[in-house]
This record gives sequence, C-alpha cells and structure tokens, in this order.
Amino acid sequence: MRAGRRRGGAILVWLTLLAVGGCASAAPALSPSPRSTAAPASGIPSPTGKPASATPATATTTASATATTGGGDTLVVEPDQGMGAVYQAITGARHSLDLVMYELEDGNAVNDLIQAKDRGVSVRVMLDQAYAKSQNGSADATLAAHGVDVHWSSTQVDITHQKTLIVDADEALVMTGNMTSQYYFSTRDFILADTDARDVAAIEAVFDADFSNTAVQPSPGDDLVWSPGSAAALVTLIQGAKKELLVENEEMSDQEIVGALEAAAQRGVDVQVCMTDSSSWSSEFSDLIHAGVKVYTYSPSAALYIHAKAMVADPGSASLRWFLGSENFSATSLDRNRELGVELGDASLGNRLASVIDGDIAGASPWSAS
Repeated sequence: MRAGRRRGGAILVWLTLLAVGGCASAAPALSPSPRSTAAPASGIPSPTGKPASATPATATTTASATATTGGGDTLVVEPDQGMGAVYQAITGARHSLDLVMYELEDGNAVNDLIQAKDRGVSVRVMLDQAYAKSQNGSADATLAAHGVDVHWSSTQVDITHQKTLIVDADEALVMTGNMTSQYYFSTRDFILADTDARDVAAIEAVFDADFSNTAVQPSPGDDLVWSPGSAAALVTLIQGAKKELLVENEEMSDQEIVGALEAAAQRGVDVQVCMTDSSSWSSEFSDLIHAGVKVYTYSPSAALYIHAKAMVADPGSASLRWFLGSENFSATSLDRNRELGVELGDASLGNRLASVIDGDIAGASPWSAS
C-alpha cells in the first residue's frame, strides 16, 4: 500500500539483457561490497512495443539487468526494465492465465488479457475489493464486458494484496508491485518468474479457492511464504542472518519484525534498511537506529519510491537466503491479508537482488528524527 502518495500502494520469459539507467545522487559512504555492480547507463529499451518504464533521472540504480538461474527462474527489476516480462507472459500464454492483483490500472495489460481470451486462452482475473475496489472498478467493468472471467477477491481474508500471474499452469510471476501504470516509472519493485512445479501448483490451488470464495490452507510448496501467517518465516530469515542483512519495504510497523531486526543488529549483524520516509514509521526508525540498525530513506517527493518488499541475508556467502513478495511489515499484511512471497537460497538471483538494494542505499540518506 502506497503511503504518502496514496494508501494502497510462460513459460520462461524471453528477455534480452537490458541496459541499466540512472545517475548517482548524494550517497552515504558504504563499506566495500564483495558483490559486483554494473555501471549505470542511460536509455532502457522496452522488451515489447509498449512504453518502457524509464528510470528516474535522480535515482541510483545498479546491477539491475535480468538475472536467470540454471533452473529457469528469472528476476526482473523495476522501474529499470519496464513491464515487458508481464506483457510477454500474457501475450505468450497458450492455454491459461490466472491473475490476482491488488490494483489493476494498466490499459495495456487489460487489453492483452482480453486479446488472450479472444484467442482461446482461459483467462481468470481476481481483484481486491476490500481496499482497492474503486481503483479496480474500470478494469473489472472492461474485462467483464469483453467476457473475461473476473471476480472480486475472497471475503475469507481482509485484503487481497497478493500480486501474481500464473501462466499455462507451469510458471508464476510473483510481484512486489501492483499493475498500476502511473507508478511504473518511479517505483522500486521486483518480479520473480517462479518455475518450480510445486510452487506453481500451490499458488494455483489458493487461486482456485479464493476465486470461489472458499476457505483454504495454503501449501508452502518448496519456497512460498503466505499471509495470513507469514511473520514466522520472515522472522526466521532475519534470525538466520550471520553477517549482513539488507531490507527494503514500504511499511515498518510490525513489532515482531522490528524486534527481530533490532536483535540481529545487537548480535553483530550489519542490518541496513532502505525505505521511503514516512512519519508513520518514525518511532520504529528511532528504535531500530538505537539498536544499531542503519536506516536509509528517500524523501516521499524523490524520483524513486521504495515499494519493494525484499530481504537478503548474507549476500555473497554460502549461507545466503533471500525473500521478495507482497508482504509489508505491518500486522495487517502479515496476519490478516492474502499475501504471497518467495524465499530462496539461489546465489545468482540473491546477489543480484542485493546489488540493487545496495544501489538504492547509496542513493538514499541516513535517516534522522530531524
């Protein structure tokens, strides 16, 4: 959920290696990192004919070209790389598309979904009604008018804040960001193309239940972190950090998460948090800093808005673990909403994610109460 501006925040994707945009702003001194970073370059080509997400002129972005594992999982960094991964997944679908989205305000995506349905693909769309119904009204009406099977979100949970697209039942795009085109150019988010069969089947099973508004106990698959009930997994990841922990999130109010971050810093872990500043989290920021956590923030008016929900524990080491998903660090998100994230140990993607967060920290300012 986007605080400050507005509350609320296929198969393998064929992507060419994209250039990284951006130029450095004033940055705090950072310790040398074992992770390589790519030199910024201007001009990001769009992977489709649709408009690319231009990197903000004042935002720092590093090492954000597409990363792919040997197993086929792919990490896409926003705003650097545009929404081509999502558009290509929709236009490339052969059999089925199942989209669950907190906010859908993207005319290109809506049109692509309609065209997929018209060419015989089974298209199902589920949109949040608890908090973002007004934002989703136009997409809902347009999709329904063209015969797409679109439903409002399940009442079994408070808010459906999940952001996933299942393609042909064999790949799931797990997103930290909404499909809201007005924010594509300015918002730090990530997309993971998850090709693990057990993960995809588990996401599909929860989609089926929520689509029919029936109760379900989500399966963790091999890598999944579900809400309600995600706090324990996230705390465990924090507790497992040995030397370094990098964190990005939009909200910072859940006391269990805050306490785990404080405890990590107090046992000697280098904990660095990067967020967009908000007076809503001033008390938590003060507590974190008092415990030894390094907190860096962007102004709400900055060109880059930190919307991503991601953590990397011990990048550059054999014990690396990382997370990305839709979960904000709030009790509502962790305990009552439908949310989905992924936790993995893959070194290629994890170190790429860490390099992006490192770059964001370099472009931010140390937080202070004044």
